[in-house]
Amino acid sequence: MKYLHTMVRITDVDKSLHFYCDLLGMKEVRRIEAEQGRFTLIFLAASDDLATAEGEMDSTDRAPCLELTYNWDPEEYGGGRNFGHLAYAVDDIYGLCQKLMDAGVTINRPPRDGRMAFVRSPDNISLELLQKGTALEPAEPWLSMQNTGEW
Repeated sequence: MKYLHTMVRITDVDKSLHFYCDLLGMKEVRRIEAEQGRFTLIFLAASDDLATAEGEMDSTDRAPCLELTYNWDPEEYGGGRNFGHLAYAVDDIYGLCQKLMDAGVTINRPPRDGRMAFVRSPDNISLELLQKGTALEPAEPWLSMQNTGEW
């Protein structure tokens, strides 16, 4: 058995691509427009997985991707349909959290420990951010920042 991808439903392609690509640094590697089914699938890869997520290889040989599913006919999605969270290892948790905060993203669980933070996407999907390697030294403003909302 091999993990292939995680699918999350999105309601706004531009907002979602801004969040996942511009802010988190993921890259779009494939896009499928299904006119008959009235949906778009957008596959994103984390930077460390990019080389093995692109290319002509069979989809089961590629690195895992995040599949964004956009249904052309409006739907409301509540609670992520029993979905927990996506998790990504990051090079600099403090730097990324600051970038997200500067862009108006709420840091639901700040990286007080220099190791872990939680944020939510524009479609309320919970993302866990984990510092690669060892935790960074605890630092302000993160050390004294309280949790906000659900994560």
